[in-house]
Order: sequence, then C-alpha cells, then structure tokens
Amino acid sequence: MYKDSLSYNYSNDQDEQQLDKTLKREINLARNIQTSLLNGKTPTFEGGEVSGSSLPARLIGGDYYDFYPLANGKIRIVIGDVMGKGIPAAMLMILTRGAFRSAAESTQSPGETLTAMNQAIYEDLRTLKSFVTLFCADWNPETGLLTYANAGHNPPLLIKGEDSSVEELPKIKGIMVGGLPNQMYKETSIQLHDNDTVFFYTDGIVEAVNKEGEQYKLHRLTQTLLANQDQSVGELEKSVMDSINQFAEGVSQKDDITMVILKISNQKTDITSLNSPVLC
Repeated sequence: MYKDSLSYNYSNDQDEQQLDKTLKREINLARNIQTSLLNGKTPTFEGGEVSGSSLPARLIGGDYYDFYPLANGKIRIVIGDVMGKGIPAAMLMILTRGAFRSAAESTQSPGETLTAMNQAIYEDLRTLKSFVTLFCADWNPETGLLTYANAGHNPPLLIKGEDSSVEELPKIKGIMVGGLPNQMYKETSIQLHDNDTVFFYTDGIVEAVNKEGEQYKLHRLTQTLLANQDQSVGELEKSVMDSINQFAEGVSQKDDITMVILKISNQKTDITSLNSPVLC
C-alpha cells in the first residue's frame, strides 16, 4: 500500500510509542526483580539486629547489599557499589550478587569471599570496563567479633554505645573487585560490645547534594547517627533517610543511597531487610 510522508511518519511515531511502552514495562519489571532480590529471605540470630535499605538514583540502581547465614552461626554481610548508573549498573549488580552467593557457600572468611568473587567476575568486569567496590564482614554473635575485608569500599562507621563516639572501623587495604586479577584480600577483626552499632554505607549518602550543590558529607552523617544511636535499626535507618531528605530539599540525587546497620544487643531479634521506598 502506498504511504505518503505523513502516514509514514505517523507509523514511525506509533512504533516509537510502542517501544517506549515496552521499555518502561521492562524497566519496571527489572526494578521489581531487583527489589525482590534486596528483600529476599533473611535469617534470625541472637545478639543483635541488622537492617538494610537502598534507594536508587534512577528507577534501578547499582548498589548492593546482602546477608548470608553461615553454618557456624555467623552472619556474613556485604555491601557494594557498582561503577555506573541505571540499567547497566543493575545488570552488574545481579552478576555481583550471584558471585557473592556462590562464594559465601564455599569460603571460610570475608577475605576468601572477596578473593573468590574477584576470581569469578574479573574477566566480565574487565570486558565491560567496570568494577565493584565491596565491603564484606562476618559477625559472630557468640564471640562478639566482627571480621572483615575491604575491596576499595569506604569503611563502615562504629558508633560505640559505651561513650557515644563515632569512628571508622580500622582500615584494611584491598583493591576493588575487577581492578586486578589474582588478588588476595586480607582481613582484620574488631571486638564489638553491647549497644555498639556498625553503619555500612555507600558514598551516595555522604555525596548527596542540596540546591546549593553542597554535599551532605561525613560530619552530618556522624551527627545524625549520634543523635539517634539509641533507636532500633529500622528507626535509625529512617532517621538517616529523613536527615538526607531534609538536607537535599527535594533535589534529585545522582548516586544510589544504600546502608546496612548492625546493632549489638543481648536480645534475640530478626534480621530485617527494608527497601527504601517504604521509608517515609
């Protein structure tokens, strides 16, 4: 059938509209998948409580956190930040999650886990010219020991219940996953005490900006954590998000915002995994 220029353009417009609808539908599906993975089944343990949340800068993001219960009673915690944003970062986040789950089953410690993850996904990350920063820790409720290794991620903050002080966990070096092949990640340990809180986070928190382009920065985060240190992990999580939102004054953020909070106590509690859109 003959098509003049108007009918031809109209047909193209229809095709583009249909493509837009398809893309939106698939992006929403990808977001639902990612949300489901972040809100997966979580274990229970005695000696504290832990919670995680993630708010993507776009519909889907590249930040990642996870909890994995070990047969010896420890809880393995990981938080990470994939280079990039949006769909490409989300795809690499899924790759990272698979590598973590596989490594957690077959390794004895956080350092071994990061070593195995780098070994598993290094070639893929190099092909895609990407990398992932990761912080992996084993919490032992029986001994109160937190053992951890770092792959280029910012160190978590320790809020001490005894004297209400905040400091970074002792640093341990390690290159980002995907940075170099055949890396061996070292680890160290710290003794935690009753009412201590460990705050794991990605840099989207401290780099959140307001209308003047000013960053939220570490000192505001520290003040918020100290002011709310007696709260439960869920309440503390919400307080941090409220503080960021108040500071940003509605400005859209360019980076994902993700946190994991481990609070030590003598009570038996559930691990809860909250997705940030429900934080209000």
